[in-house]
Amino acid sequence: MSAVASAIATRLAEIVGDGNLFANPADLAGYAIGALRPRVAIRPGSAEETADVLKFAAAEKLGSVACGARTKLDLGLAPRKYDLAVDMTRLNHVSAYDPDDLTLSVEPGLALHQLSATLAERAQFLPLEVPFFRRATVGGTIASGMDSPLRQLYGTARDFILGMEFVTADGTLAKSGGRVVKNVTGYDLHKLMIGSFGTLGVITKINFRTFPLPRNVRAFIASFDSAERALDLRARVSRSPLKPLTMEVFSPGIADLFCSDASRRIDPAAFPTNLLASDAWAFTCGFAGTEKVLERYEAELRAMGAQVGGANISVLQGDDVRAAFACKREFVPIALESSPATTIAKAAVLPSRIQEILGVIELAATDESLRWAAMARGVGVIYVALLPDALTEGARRRLARATGRIQSACEKAGGHATIPWCPFEWKSELKVWGSERADWAQMRKVKSVFDPHGILGVGRFVGGL
Repeated sequence: MSAVASAIATRLAEIVGDGNLFANPADLAGYAIGALRPRVAIRPGSAEETADVLKFAAAEKLGSVACGARTKLDLGLAPRKYDLAVDMTRLNHVSAYDPDDLTLSVEPGLALHQLSATLAERAQFLPLEVPFFRRATVGGTIASGMDSPLRQLYGTARDFILGMEFVTADGTLAKSGGRVVKNVTGYDLHKLMIGSFGTLGVITKINFRTFPLPRNVRAFIASFDSAERALDLRARVSRSPLKPLTMEVFSPGIADLFCSDASRRIDPAAFPTNLLASDAWAFTCGFAGTEKVLERYEAELRAMGAQVGGANISVLQGDDVRAAFACKREFVPIALESSPATTIAKAAVLPSRIQEILGVIELAATDESLRWAAMARGVGVIYVALLPDALTEGARRRLARATGRIQSACEKAGGHATIPWCPFEWKSELKVWGSERADWAQMRKVKSVFDPHGILGVGRFVGGL
């Protein structure tokens, strides 16, 4: 360790304690972003320690990146400067929980699966069923803006976060919103933290509104010979009085992914057999309620499915529902396990334009000889996995052309497409954040206010913020 790095480590150890500072190369490898490793990694144990760390980082101009379970460190671009990894996993407690009031306050380092188990004891839950669920932390999920299949009914985190506490880049302890709905007043500054990749502040506490845990959940699935027919059923369900928990359309390539060894490595629950075909599109939705409600859902879904030419119509219960939902939730990690060069694009368009974009995706992948699979949420968010067989320069060029066509089509359709996951060495050649956004100037102003010293993940976010 250099003299400068040693001095930095000594000062930081005074804040968090020797046992919570890591400078060994083997330890730092776990905090790497691409080929970049921090000089030091630390684990603050409180909001106050986090504030002291950021005050020191600001004074010394140390490039800092907050993290949790590190399942999403490779999202976005590489930071221009990476001196300090701020590991928030010691802040892992439920700070307050009032089941009767449906409110909850948690620290960012708490694992999602642990929080889920705690809430289930009181028949409640948070609709944060996101990729990497068995490893991800609450803070990392919110800071990265991960969405869930459950957004169909419950919306995104913006819809059920009541407030937040965070530390700004100069070490100031700040809070926004409240802990209960009636106390949420003023500017919703905390919503800026959602999906900001920790570039505006480091989250130290999040206040949520919880929900009753759905009971007697079932899933409907039907196969179709075209995306058009599957999306026709999506539209009919959307116009009906039914309010499903989840709703997705799968491309034919999903069948091979969900029944693969990669899928079993991510989640050991076996996907129900004979539900998906490698040559068919599929519509699926989840629903819950009393026995009478379930019967109504099943009857209406079967009738609508038959009207648009659905085949192999099935309704899943019990363990089959859980296994199918796990695969849907873990689409991204399953795809990442399936190829050394997996590249995943995320498109957001109006639901009425989903078919158009899926057509572009299929044509672009076919023209570039790329294996692919797509999952389109009913709300208009499409995840497409492009799966080259090898990490070669030829594969990179083919991917660049395919993703460029997809992004251009989304822009013409009034939407936007990014590339959240791809081999890190290809990021400089791909439009990871899509084309320049109209609100870029406003985003730059916000960044300058929250991080005037330019220390928080600078370069990782949109436009190099």
